[in-house]
Order: sequence, then C-alpha cells, then structure tokens
Amino acid sequence: MYQPYIRAKQYELIGIKELMEKGIITPKNKKISPIIEPVKDSSTLKSTIECLINNDVNFTIIINPQVGAFSEVDKIFTLLGNTAKESKNYQIGIIFHNNIEHDNIISILECYKKHIPALSIIHNIGSDDVNATLNRYKSISEIKYNVINLSETSKRYHRNFPMETRVELDDYFRTQLRNSDYLDIGESSFSEEHLYYKEDGFVAFSDYLCIGAAYSESGFLPYAVAIHLSYSTQGNVIKIKHFVSDSNDDQNDIAGKFSEALNKLITWCEEKDYSSIAVEKFKELYNRGHFPGLGTIKKLSMMNHIELVLNVMAD
Repeated sequence: MYQPYIRAKQYELIGIKELMEKGIITPKNKKISPIIEPVKDSSTLKSTIECLINNDVNFTIIINPQVGAFSEVDKIFTLLGNTAKESKNYQIGIIFHNNIEHDNIISILECYKKHIPALSIIHNIGSDDVNATLNRYKSISEIKYNVINLSETSKRYHRNFPMETRVELDDYFRTQLRNSDYLDIGESSFSEEHLYYKEDGFVAFSDYLCIGAAYSESGFLPYAVAIHLSYSTQGNVIKIKHFVSDSNDDQNDIAGKFSEALNKLITWCEEKDYSSIAVEKFKELYNRGHFPGLGTIKKLSMMNHIELVLNVMAD
C-alpha cells in the first residue's frame, strides 16, 4: 500500500480530489491511503475530507500537525462526526515528536473516542519506551499503522512494532537551494521502495512525493521556474525529471519562465511517449499558452507522481 504524505495546502488537496474524480484514487483501489497533515483551516480541507469519506477511500488525518498554522482540532472531529456517519474507513493520525505532550493528546482523544475507528502513529522520533507509550493510546483505539520516519529513527526501530502495522516513511526528493540548481542536474534518482517494502518488513510505504519534506508557509516569486515530473525506468525504478526555465536572472515574467520549462517538458514527453492525467493537463496549458500559477504546477506534479506510483508499485 502507498500512503502519500500530503502537507494539506490548497492545491495539494485539490489534486487529491481531482485524482478521485478521474478514477485514479477509488475505493476499489486498495493500494492507496493518503496521510493528510492539515496546515490551516479551510473550506478545501473540509471538502477534501468529505470527498474521501463519500468515496469510501481510506485516509489518515493528523490532529497535531507540526507545520503550518492549523490548531482547530475540534473542527476535525466535528467534520468527521457530521460527515463520516457510519463510516469507519479512516485513521486519526498522531505525530510523535520531541515536544509532544502525550497526556494532552490522550485527553483530546478520550473526548472524541466515538469518532476514532483507529489510530495511525507517525514516529518522527525514536523512544526506548515506545511500547509503554503506545499502550496508553491503545486504550483509546487500535493502532492500525505505525508510520516510521526512517531519517528520524534508528535503523532497526521498526522492529518494535507488529509487521502488519509498519509503514516506512522517508524523503526521497533531492531538494536544491534554488530552482535554477535543477537546471544542471536534469534528473535525479528517487526511490525503489515501492518494489521492495514488503521484503523489508513493511505493510506500506510513504513519501513526500516529488515535493520533499521541507515546508514553507509563504510563497515567493522565483528566479527560475522548475517543473518536477516523476517517471519510471524499464525496471520500474522511479526518477524525477527537472524541467527548468532558462531566463533566470531576475524575478520578472514568471509566465514566460513557465513557458520555457513547459516547452522542455512537452518535448520530453513526446519523445518518450510518456503520458498521465497531469501530463495531459500540461499539454492543454501548452496549447492554450496559459500560465495557471505556481500552485497548479505543484499540484500537477503531485498528481503525476501518485498516478505513477500506483501504476508501478508491486502488488
């Protein structure tokens, strides 16, 4: 199973909804269960959760996010109570981190116990007494998934948990300081975990897509526009192509920079006969000569990545 880790900005959420509309994320496709870390209260967050529930797609919603400005835990449970009704096809996510106050979190969970069919613990820190802590959470509800951040825990930390609950999480995207730095790279390796996660003792795998784990609250005008497109080799290894603008000396004419990057993407896709729902959207933008905004570019890259992973992952 693939559990894409989504920092729930507006366009990322819209991308999830569009993949449901296009039939890529469906209740019949048991290969996917998104992890959603809300970053602010919004109508888009509400409508996305409603869409996931109404389409009977399993997901995890985190109630103690570590990025962004979201703090309205009550609203999450109110929404679930109003929307889920009889649905139990979701998990409440808890991030374990350095400063977590378990007493406070457990108190909140106890208040909303009837809206918690299962828990998913995201381990962003290792602990010698983790099982004693988990037993406290098990008094609230079963722990369906232990999502283990491999870069924040020890090599064998996953052995603390039953195999049927283990999910591996890591950041495979090689983030550069500036968009223009991707110009020289051209492409970068991403991951083979979708092929071998079961052999490594996990029931599912998770990544931060072709966006990366780094989070920025505010946007800014870039000197260069970069489009990141996931693709697979003949052996189904995932790599990322970086299509970057050339006129990168100033922050003027972002639409023109996008056109330069998009021309490269379209040429490459035609040469490689590569297509996806997102690529078709990119082609529409190319034919119209339209710049949709930087948020839409990220959304389409994310949609392409999820569709690709579902196509190439091991059954």
